[in-house]
Amino acid sequence: MNKIVSKQRFSENVTKLVVEAPLIAKARRAGHFVIVRCGEKGERIPLTIADSDPAAGTITLVIQSVGDSTRKICALEPGEYLTDVVGPLGQATRIEKYGTVLCCGGGVGVAPLLPIIRAMKEAGNRVVSVLAGRTKDLIILEDEVRASSDDVIIMTDDGSYGNKGLVTVGVEEVIKREKVDKVVTIGPAIMMKFVSLLTKKYEVPTEASLNAIMVDGTGMCGACRVTVGGKTRFVCVEGPEFDAHEIDFDELLMRLKM
Repeated sequence: MNKIVSKQRFSENVTKLVVEAPLIAKARRAGHFVIVRCGEKGERIPLTIADSDPAAGTITLVIQSVGDSTRKICALEPGEYLTDVVGPLGQATRIEKYGTVLCCGGGVGVAPLLPIIRAMKEAGNRVVSVLAGRTKDLIILEDEVRASSDDVIIMTDDGSYGNKGLVTVGVEEVIKREKVDKVVTIGPAIMMKFVSLLTKKYEVPTEASLNAIMVDGTGMCGACRVTVGGKTRFVCVEGPEFDAHEIDFDELLMRLKM
């Protein structure tokens, strides 16, 4: 049982929970995720760790309500408990001093992107972050991202905040104005596909996180299999991050629709 320490609603469907998990808080690194269960018969939900506080023994999770299980988790209040939190799982992000790293996130994808932004900055990189959402209300964790970024560009589909346009507009703006050595993108699969197509045109190495397709989280169910570089890979045990230019996004999008 893992106690909910605090709760914050970013929007009607997006909630941030700070949860007691002292061993995970000490062991986790950028890119890791956990499996969460609410109730003895609850569904296993994979969630990327957005933040941790080893001293307090807590981890931060950002959850989007998309079904019964996530709605039950988001309905929990401080003082209540998650039945299980298992992790850290997956492969940690490869953090190096690349030079200039462009980190772009869409919607709740900004949550798993945040620890990568922080780690890249701590490694001595210049970090430029592009945050995107359909509207201003869907831009999350902006202050936290700004604290670890050298520059932040906000893109909204409707122009209600920042610049009007898709995330690729902001990404291309950065690539055209300065040399970018590495791109990391996390968000909806269709967003990552077009970011990948753009960065491939400019020959910028790009990593994409495919955490959205995970189900079991341990490689047993096979639901997270994707084609990367012509080979079948399992996101939850071999990822969640892969070379974006090697991912078969069309296959991935088709399987997500299923």
